Amino acid sequence: MPLLLPYPKTCNLVYARRISTGCLKMHKVVSQASQGRGGEITDKSTSSSSSNRVEDYNTAMKRLMRNPYEYHHDLGMNYTLITENLIVGSQPQKAEDVDHLKNEENVAYILNLQQDKDFEYWGIDLQSVVNRCQKIGIRHMRRPARDFDGDSLRAGLPKAVSSLEWAISEGKGRVYVHCTAGLGRAPAVAIAYLFWFGDMDLNTAYSFLTSKRPCGPNKRAVQGATYDLVKDNPWEEPFESLSENAFEDMADWERKKAQDRVRSLRGT
Repeated sequence: MPLLLPYPKTCNLVYARRISTGCLKMHKVVSQASQGRGGEITDKSTSSSSSNRVEDYNTAMKRLMRNPYEYHHDLGMNYTLITENLIVGSQPQKAEDVDHLKNEENVAYILNLQQDKDFEYWGIDLQSVVNRCQKIGIRHMRRPARDFDGDSLRAGLPKAVSSLEWAISEGKGRVYVHCTAGLGRAPAVAIAYLFWFGDMDLNTAYSFLTSKRPCGPNKRAVQGATYDLVKDNPWEEPFESLSENAFEDMADWERKKAQDRVRSLRGT
């Protein structure tokens, strides 16, 4: 399985151009951790702290998500076009990233899956991002889920997919779904959407997305959320006792039930 690798650090382009439909795209922005105001390089202690933060995050991701992928915060926002109206990527780091999504990718909605502590950890000024969205006509939505936590993701998937499905159905532009790295929560939401609304089984949806954007989202969380949507009786067998391949597909009536329940969550 290929690794998610950054563009070379010697790249001087502001934006890396798309090579083909669905490829990884790196929006190169210098992070706050590597530059000060006016573009001057900060002291070594600040750079070291930033490096340690990234290293600690990637170590936690590999251990808790059991995948080999890494997040390169210093290279700026990166994203992948999954379908014509859906983009999955990493966190916008500043207001200029929002302008790029609007002008270069026709993004009309941003679905943010991060918690407040995620912004604090990376030093992101969320309010500046939200304000820029409001100014240029992008609808900013939040459906927070805890990073590296399958139970939190499972619980939050129906509402997150509800927001995604509504935005896509509006048809006013592309939807940008992001978490911190765009490797766990965001692709899981996109996969759940493709599974529940895209007439795919779960393995097909998972393979479709990960073939475009190498990542390792929690498939079991999607299965659990699917079970939560279609179950009717509280005495049914607990999901945790089911086989590993349970709810990797649905009957037509189950998919219809899942869709109705997800749509009923709009505005909640």
